[in-house]
Amino acid sequence: MRMWAVTVAMLVGVLVVNGVGMAVTEGAIVTETVKYRSGDETVSGYLARPKGDGPFPAIVVIHEWWGLVDWIKENARKFAERGYVALAVDLYRGQVATTPDLAHELSRGLPTDRALRDLKSAVAYLRQQPFVNPKRIGVIGWCMGGGYALQLALNADVAACVICYGRLVTDPDELKPLKAAVLGIFGDRDRGIPVDMVRQFEKALKERGVPHVIRIYEGVGHAFMNPANQRGYHAETTQKAWQEIFAFLDRHLKG
Repeated sequence: MRMWAVTVAMLVGVLVVNGVGMAVTEGAIVTETVKYRSGDETVSGYLARPKGDGPFPAIVVIHEWWGLVDWIKENARKFAERGYVALAVDLYRGQVATTPDLAHELSRGLPTDRALRDLKSAVAYLRQQPFVNPKRIGVIGWCMGGGYALQLALNADVAACVICYGRLVTDPDELKPLKAAVLGIFGDRDRGIPVDMVRQFEKALKERGVPHVIRIYEGVGHAFMNPANQRGYHAETTQKAWQEIFAFLDRHLKG
């Protein structure tokens, strides 16, 4: 009976991996839920990677305040299709927000030190995988995740950091540990991350000599890349932002 089950699984492109989750082959990529240690705890993540032995460049994907929703998993698959191993970390331990009030509650209740520990452990997990190039790891995040992307880059050895309208650090002294190249994606109508703050961040990066690209798109506000944002989503600008993101990461993680 067990042998029959394994055969069927292989036929449909699904295979149980180490009893943790199921690796699913989707065209040229493989996806699965993985678990790794973060201090004394176990963290889950959604892993998407190209088929093959690699080693491939990798990227830690950090969700918005909504949690590890389908859009974040879709983004991880986008990276895998372009030749990256993408690990989308579940900072909320399985919880997902369906309303702004719950998202606010979950984000406010997330301990910053725990989140950073989870993300640093994600980098360590990726480095241990035989299909990952340990010297070619980056990070990307949106909104809340954008702020954590910068914090991870300040506290871990990553080669590239993409901040999509996330919380910034504008003090040059606080940016001293930063070794990663930085791409910032922002909208000129974002009330939470205003243009003046972005310009201060850019000035601080220049002062510290950090390689960077800052893009402030006109006519869009916060979370303009998320299709679920019915009021603020802007498809044309989002396409431009993705082109910028892929070009930047290809340059710093594949070049």
